[in-house]
Amino acid sequence: MRTAFRSPLIPAALAASLALAALALAPLQARRQGPYEDVATRLLRTGMRDQGARAILRKIVSVGPRLTGSKQADEAVTLMANEMKALGFDRVRTEPTVVSHWVRGPIEEGRLLSKAAGAIPVKVRALGGSVATPRGGLTAGIVEVRSIAEAERLGDRARGKIVFFNGAMDPTLLDTFAAYGGAVPQRSDGAVVAAKAGAVAVVVRSITLAENDDPHTGTMSYARGVPEIPAVTISTKAADRLDALLAADPGVRMFVRTSCATLPPVTSHNVMGELTGTEKPNEVVVVGGHLDSWDLSVGAHDDGAGCAQSIEALRLIKELGLRPKRTIRAVLFMDEENGGSGGRDYARSRNRWNERHIAALESDRGGFLPLGIGVGARGPAFDEIKSWEPLLRMMGLQWVRPGGGGVDIGPLAESGTVLLELVPDSQRYFDVHHSGMDTLAAVNPRELQLGANAMALVAWMISEEGLPK
Repeated sequence: MRTAFRSPLIPAALAASLALAALALAPLQARRQGPYEDVATRLLRTGMRDQGARAILRKIVSVGPRLTGSKQADEAVTLMANEMKALGFDRVRTEPTVVSHWVRGPIEEGRLLSKAAGAIPVKVRALGGSVATPRGGLTAGIVEVRSIAEAERLGDRARGKIVFFNGAMDPTLLDTFAAYGGAVPQRSDGAVVAAKAGAVAVVVRSITLAENDDPHTGTMSYARGVPEIPAVTISTKAADRLDALLAADPGVRMFVRTSCATLPPVTSHNVMGELTGTEKPNEVVVVGGHLDSWDLSVGAHDDGAGCAQSIEALRLIKELGLRPKRTIRAVLFMDEENGGSGGRDYARSRNRWNERHIAALESDRGGFLPLGIGVGARGPAFDEIKSWEPLLRMMGLQWVRPGGGGVDIGPLAESGTVLLELVPDSQRYFDVHHSGMDTLAAVNPRELQLGANAMALVAWMISEEGLPK
């Protein structure tokens, strides 16, 4: 229950004046929002009745994992372009972007070798971008650390060893994305730090709070002038077992064999379709997600969900017969996971020269229950969107807060675009993130649809009202 609050620092007379001003503005806000209440109600009812986001997501994942540069990624481009055409969107097209092309290869083997316990099989998965082990694999002793900082202090203790990064996500943080950010440098930068200390490979604890035997992959990087060493991930349960084994037997060794490779870059495509603005067609509101995924699953949450929601947002607006004043465009970006070339090339394309992007709304946090909208702007633009909170509550959301954006829409900020982000409940996201468990069955169709409904309303209101500077 919310109660009124008066700051003791504000004199009673001033507080009364502010209250009267708020009352005076209330009818104006009500008049502005009144017509949109009907739109919000219709969007909600139509969306929850049709469950269109689920149907679109099912089509996206039907091609399988969509690793950047893969045949399945190309199939998804064609499939979604055809889907947008079938839905009657305007100017459906693709735009090229050159992407990296890493492949996992058929061989991934791991064994722990202990004098006391013998040979213990362990499931390993190469990290994205990693080099392969020698053809026959490699075997070395293990040194355990729990952070990049600890690895940087290893010195000669890492020489000729496998560095085991066993830093868990912080379970005390309410924001799981903050917990992920605290742990992920081990995966992204661990191989460079370990190689500088003379290590021959790295093993990384999966970046997830889930306790299971399913490894989570993700991208990693190398640095010029530093030896490139193999990098693999193991599950959280395997990491706990290895930690216990090392405590009992510090002489444990590990055998690792992988066959991953980085092939020459290839040309892929972003996919887009739109509802052309009736009054200001060159002013654009983007809704989007990324079409590529990791290869251990079909990437239903990451980020098939965001793509499905973006298409569904336009479908809903069109289904209700609404004609936006400004163009609303759905963009399915390619290569978010392995470099972000799709977002950069979209923003820098000569096709943008005659366009002014008012706002871009990204969904890349999974298809879970939506909580609110993050807005990457201060001042009048934020205040305008904040004033729409009552309408968003009608759609099931709870708040509008500062802080919004994403890898794919980030480059648009250079031209003054207001960046927004759909923020769902994140407590379960990293259970499936970059793992074999990111399947269609992991997505609740009602939660997915609620996100699409909210994106449709926000995009529609921006297309009608614009945003103040």
